[in-house]
Amino acid sequence: MVRQRVATMVLLALLIFVLAACGKTSEVNEAMPEQQDTPVEESGTQTIEHLKGTAVVPQKIERMVVLSAAYIDHMLTIGEKPAGVNVEVRYGGDYLPYLADQLADVPTVGSADSPNLEAILQINPDVIVVESRTADSTYEQLEKIAPTIVLGNEWLDYEDDTTYWTQDLLTIAGLFNKVDLAKEKIVEVEQQAEQLKAKIEQLDQKKLAYLRVREKTLQIYAEKGHPTNTLLYHDLGFVPTAVTPVEQREDLSIEKIADIDANFVVLEVDPNAEDYLNNINASSLWKRVPAVGEDQVYTTDSFWLFKGWGAIGRSEIINEVEDMIQ
Repeated sequence: MVRQRVATMVLLALLIFVLAACGKTSEVNEAMPEQQDTPVEESGTQTIEHLKGTAVVPQKIERMVVLSAAYIDHMLTIGEKPAGVNVEVRYGGDYLPYLADQLADVPTVGSADSPNLEAILQINPDVIVVESRTADSTYEQLEKIAPTIVLGNEWLDYEDDTTYWTQDLLTIAGLFNKVDLAKEKIVEVEQQAEQLKAKIEQLDQKKLAYLRVREKTLQIYAEKGHPTNTLLYHDLGFVPTAVTPVEQREDLSIEKIADIDANFVVLEVDPNAEDYLNNINASSLWKRVPAVGEDQVYTTDSFWLFKGWGAIGRSEIINEVEDMIQ
């Protein structure tokens, strides 16, 4: 009887212990926040803030269509190849010449202003990246094809910020988890510019005019307002001429040509501007420009306007300028 009583008491004690443990387990479970399974379709995504709101895109992007020369440069800078790119009549071909070798066989999808929606649809992109001006007319249509990210800070007012060209590069690099690589490339271009600036500082005369010959007019680019301008006058240290505007490019009449007191002229010529260029070259006023008399006129094309936005393009401009001042 004694053994039975002891056994019963032991069993009762064990039962009480088990019940107490269960109670504590229940309390712990109630205190824990409820964990929810992530739906399969939402796993492996990233959310990007952009000018039109937010876009949810894959964490690993396989096919990105870009409708901007700058964004093509940005992707190639970080070692990513676009799945589709825009074309523009000014290119003179499907691709910008300075990027053409790296874009072999990449499908073209119309212009930035009038993208070929069917061509984009055939690519089945993970994401589309466009400039703000493109988004004004096509964003809703593109968004139906794939998540569409709207960048385009080129139309914003950055006042004295000369690094704004890097912002979209860093955004695109972030989509591929390559921000550190993008920063390395930016530093490389900045160091390249600093080395050339040191050479330019040694010049006795370093006034530069950046001109554009159009079909019926001559324009002069400003000291600011575009990354190519700030590259020349800020990063490289050229001095603006007496007629160089500060913020926005301006038209120059033939009579004003004599006021261009430039030691170097970068002359950008539109494809349809040969006749007007001939008129300028024949002008006695043009011959009075110091750079003309010193044979320091460097003829280029509109690609400098595209190149100024990207690390690859800026590096090429720096190389061209170095050749120009030799």
